[in-house]
Amino acid sequence: MTNTTPVPAKLSPIVYFIGFTGALAGLLFGLDIGVISGAEGLIQKSFSITDQVIELVVSSLLWGAVFGTLISGILSNRLGRRGAILISAVIFILGSLVCAFSPDAHLLIAARFFLGIAIGVASFTAPLYLSEISPQRVRGSMISMYQLMITIGIVLAFLSNTWLANYANFDWLLGDHYKSVLGAGNWRVMLGIVALPAFLMFLGVLFLPESPRWLFLKGKKALAVSVFERMHLPTDEISKEVVEIEESLRVRQNGFQMFRDNSNFRRAIGLGIGLQIIQQLTGINVIMYYAPRIFKIAGFTSTEHQLWGTVIVGVTNVLATFIAIAFVDRIGRKPIMYAGFAVMGVAMIAVGTLFNMDLEKSPALGIWAIGALLIFIVGFAMSAGPIIWVICAEIFPLSGRDLGVTFSTATNWIVNAIVGGTFLTLLDKFGNGNTFLLYGGLNALFVIFFLCFVPETKGISLEKIEANLLSGKRLKEIGR
Repeated sequence: MTNTTPVPAKLSPIVYFIGFTGALAGLLFGLDIGVISGAEGLIQKSFSITDQVIELVVSSLLWGAVFGTLISGILSNRLGRRGAILISAVIFILGSLVCAFSPDAHLLIAARFFLGIAIGVASFTAPLYLSEISPQRVRGSMISMYQLMITIGIVLAFLSNTWLANYANFDWLLGDHYKSVLGAGNWRVMLGIVALPAFLMFLGVLFLPESPRWLFLKGKKALAVSVFERMHLPTDEISKEVVEIEESLRVRQNGFQMFRDNSNFRRAIGLGIGLQIIQQLTGINVIMYYAPRIFKIAGFTSTEHQLWGTVIVGVTNVLATFIAIAFVDRIGRKPIMYAGFAVMGVAMIAVGTLFNMDLEKSPALGIWAIGALLIFIVGFAMSAGPIIWVICAEIFPLSGRDLGVTFSTATNWIVNAIVGGTFLTLLDKFGNGNTFLLYGGLNALFVIFFLCFVPETKGISLEKIEANLLSGKRLKEIGR
């Protein structure tokens, strides 16, 4: 008996080029997350500012991202997904340069808020663009590429920070007389160097096609079909995509109208908000923003050891993300998430327990704590990091997708800002170990949310997910 199951046509290299270039926004996102981890101590020393002001330096970028997200829906709807990504690249370039030349903490905080606008626009638009242009069978992997780029950006920033803080000397660039311009440990170079990859992303995005689903939304069917043809998709696959997109657009509503009139759309927005809250409350960004301080708590007192520790964190983050890319379209979103929550919860509880012990008397406990921290990173990078972005890019109807992703992504940045802006205070008031125990307990609770509300969307078209949602099916069943 022969197997008559059709073999999917091999994807054209242009599909991977589009996915890689569209995901470069994640690289800049990661660079700006990672760079502050190594620079914040040097900035504090250079400007002689308190921990509370440093929390503002860290969190101002995140509040800027909230604002950037809120305007992203308008930008991406009017200018297209590609146009919004180009705008974010320009803001990345300008914001990075202003950060590098800030003469005091006040302007630095304002400059990071401005830079955050670019991150908000990029974090909104890039996953949305990738979800709308990707062939259905690799959609999860393509969106996960965005998260992979974030992790690569973080590790590149960690490596750059380590080199600039310990080995590089830029006195020759301007002469000894201007040494103070660069600040302690070359932190200005750390912040300004992000402008270079931002410029390269701008050039790359110029060659990308527009999202075909956005083109359909604007009544440009011929252009949309030409995008699918440019990607060398099979004719029958293009025909199926066109039929499903046109079917989903028969009820023409804008996002605000859908939000007001359609309770099913509001359910999807509630799910997106919940998912983004969960991603941030896993505790990942307290590690990314404050890794050197965590290594200091664990007993690594030298700046060089702390920064090399952050590099190890970053490399672990990158490598573990490949787990999600490899399996998200094979075994599904939810099984990976359950495994991730188990790993993250146990690892965070282990870190908290070890930090509550006397690390000064038993230095080996600090090494064990860092080992548990790296296991947490693996758990996050293979699950909540990429997969929550994947699900949030899939669950909203096309006509309301801009608004839905605006709500969910803005929530991500609001909670991100709260987490980043309170961690040092939590350590001071609640204690080192108890802070990590808190995050460990939260990871255990998140399993319940996934069991009750989150759908499995593997292998289901965006239009089918939309039809299930708007027909009133339970949220956990809209991927069937």
